[in-house]
Amino acid sequence: MKKQLFLGDEAIAQAAIDAGLSGVYSYPGTPSTEITEYIQNDSTAKERGIHSQWCCNEKTALETALGMSYAGKRTLSCMKHVGLNVAADAFMNIAMTGINGGMIIVSADDPSMHSSQNEQDNRVYGNFAMLPMFEPSNQQEAYDMVYEGYDLSEKLGYPVLLRITTRMAHSRAGVQTRDLQLQNTLHAEEDARQKYVLLPAIARKRYKVLIEKQQEFLEASENSKYNQFFPVTGNRQQGTGHRSPVAGSPRKLGIIACGIAFNYFRENYPDGFEHPVLKISQYPLPKKLLLQLTKSCEEILVLEDGYPVVEEQLKGYLGLGLKVRGRLDGTLSRDGELTPDKVRKALGLEPVSYYTVPEIVAMRPPALCVGCGHRDVFEALNDVLKEYPTAKVFSDIGCYTLGALPPFRAIDSCVDMGASITMARGAAEGGIFPSVAVIGDSTFTHSGMTGLLDCVNANANVVIIISDNETTGMTGGQDSAATGRIHEICKGIGVNPEHLHAIVPLKKNSEEMKELIRKEIEYPGVSVIVPCRECIQTHARKVKSKKQ
Repeated sequence: MKKQLFLGDEAIAQAAIDAGLSGVYSYPGTPSTEITEYIQNDSTAKERGIHSQWCCNEKTALETALGMSYAGKRTLSCMKHVGLNVAADAFMNIAMTGINGGMIIVSADDPSMHSSQNEQDNRVYGNFAMLPMFEPSNQQEAYDMVYEGYDLSEKLGYPVLLRITTRMAHSRAGVQTRDLQLQNTLHAEEDARQKYVLLPAIARKRYKVLIEKQQEFLEASENSKYNQFFPVTGNRQQGTGHRSPVAGSPRKLGIIACGIAFNYFRENYPDGFEHPVLKISQYPLPKKLLLQLTKSCEEILVLEDGYPVVEEQLKGYLGLGLKVRGRLDGTLSRDGELTPDKVRKALGLEPVSYYTVPEIVAMRPPALCVGCGHRDVFEALNDVLKEYPTAKVFSDIGCYTLGALPPFRAIDSCVDMGASITMARGAAEGGIFPSVAVIGDSTFTHSGMTGLLDCVNANANVVIIISDNETTGMTGGQDSAATGRIHEICKGIGVNPEHLHAIVPLKKNSEEMKELIRKEIEYPGVSVIVPCRECIQTHARKVKSKKQ
């Protein structure tokens, strides 16, 4: 056992290794990426043969993790919040089957959308699936929850959802690690068919089991050391855990602080709490502790980073005439990331200015790297589409999404992974001409291949540009499942080889690229153009590593 300085993501990864992990299955997505990368680069993980290759998307990752759990091994599946949308089919049904070897599913949510399309709070998914959840308030808890979470998962027979946010994932703190455990041995269940074959007759039984398990999940939460009530004694807080009675006289305001919000609250009361506080870091909501809090106050302020999940549930649970404040009544902003300053304002405390930003500091929007192949693609595409005033370009999720910004302003949509191809088809069939899709190599194998098949089956009048930089560039240069395979995949899907083209996106090839785009726009069917040039950041890292 030793203390180390870890990012929240690194604490989760180290805990999984220490707890006897056998496989991590993920797709890169900020702010979850560093969890899997840490395991891939860890010497102990390599010595133990822990499986850690990136998967094509979050759905395949979660299903692969379930397969390893089926064999009795401990697994981890990590994704950003919108990744759980992709894995939702598997996620909801794993709640029906349950697990064998311990399984932890990490959802890294992104309040304020630092690198995302939405702010969704996946505690909603946890409630939807009726699964137990953890939400750490600091890096040490993140480590402990994973380390102990595998035991809890195997005890309950269900996966545990670990919900973190960007600040937890990407901030550092000292973490005390624990002893390294042995990996589970291979042990499949004797009655596995009665769990994993979700025919309606079996699924109905499994749903009843899940419902019956809710009381056990609730008891685990109510007895959890991560849920703690702090009554007020004098001017200082006194943590009581889940067993101690309420101390002190009733107070007007009671605080519920969920996950990292508890740390934000503590920052504003470094010398002791002025209000009774209930810290919640394990779900389902601990009803007994909630009632314990309500006995000592007249109104409740709910602090949570994300949706008003607890606030909404609380109003249904209590029914006691207590006033509940938070994001729903405007005490806290309904959108955006929770911060210590926002908490301070909600508590009615005077604002504190720790520093000022010099006027010379200005916001600088992100931009495609100088020398990036995507730049050459957009420049050629823009030049050609000046000839087609009704043209629309449907883009996807990746570095190339920055083509929406100056100087290119080259794209008209970016909705979700894979939507470029499918939206282009729908727009074409709605009368848009020319209808162009731009998608990256990794996104293509993540969610674009099925859309391409739809286009081929419908003989849609679309031009699809698969801008291939041979990596998953947006999240730091992870391996792409598409590298070296795009042409064969497209042929296998049924793209006419005469309208499947490769080109190197360089300035010297600009006229050739423009002529190719013009030609394929005029073809009344599915055209695929694959500009391929290695990401300059990935290339630079390779060159640097060779010199060392």
